[in-house]
Amino acid sequence: MRLHKFSERLPFQAPLCPDNLFGHLIATAVPGVEEWREGVYRRTLRLPFGCGIASLQPHASHVACTVELTDPRDLASALDLCRFLLDLNADPSAIDGALSTDPVLAPLISAAPGRRVPRTVDGAEFAIRAVLGQQVSTKAARTHAARLVSRHGTPVGDLFLFPLSFDPADLAMPESRRRTMAALLAALESGLDLSPSADRTSARSWLTSLPGFGPWTVESILMRALGDPDAFLPTDLGIRLAAEALGLPTTPAALIRRSAAWQPWRAYAVQHLWATGDHEVNRIPA
Repeated sequence: MRLHKFSERLPFQAPLCPDNLFGHLIATAVPGVEEWREGVYRRTLRLPFGCGIASLQPHASHVACTVELTDPRDLASALDLCRFLLDLNADPSAIDGALSTDPVLAPLISAAPGRRVPRTVDGAEFAIRAVLGQQVSTKAARTHAARLVSRHGTPVGDLFLFPLSFDPADLAMPESRRRTMAALLAALESGLDLSPSADRTSARSWLTSLPGFGPWTVESILMRALGDPDAFLPTDLGIRLAAEALGLPTTPAALIRRSAAWQPWRAYAVQHLWATGDHEVNRIPA
């Protein structure tokens, strides 16, 4: 398979905090689909005319981007996906300015301005991975996903496209989660749109109707696949631990009420709250 190579600089509005952005992508990377090598994050892309591989490296004034494509007509689409993945169209002055009016968040933002939301280049892939990760550790979720890729992935250069079609019965997980996966795959086959341009209200309603899709899974998909800047995860363990440490309410209902002050940027507040914990998603490996 011949790949056509293009290199570009992806600009952004400064500041940009790369720690949680690349740290999250690296810590949750699926072997075979994504990798971190010598300061560069690489992963495969599913595109309108073919497929490809993107290589991304953060710099002070831009993100260096190299894309290798099976069809050169996909260049614009590939660059758009890379920008969406890294949330490079965000306006940090507006977001940080709004969140900094909260005295609890203000010190966090002052310490690390310009946090972005780590997203995805493929909403369907992310939804499948979210189900694989339900009620298991990050490491276990990566193991489940890697097995799926090794059996059903499509080769692209030295990596693989994540499979979007497979038999859930083959998954080594509880029957209830296999039913959840089957329902998701059927919904995707029936037209569930999880692209950045999808209608968020419709997607949230459809996802909520699926068995096994609680608020954490639904909001995670809205945040990272559809780019909803106000998606919020009050039941997430990391968020609840951060809330406790900061003197915020810890019950989901009370935290939702308290988070009204952060609208419409609650997805960014989530990034700052997560960063209060000592977890690998918050840092780029040395």
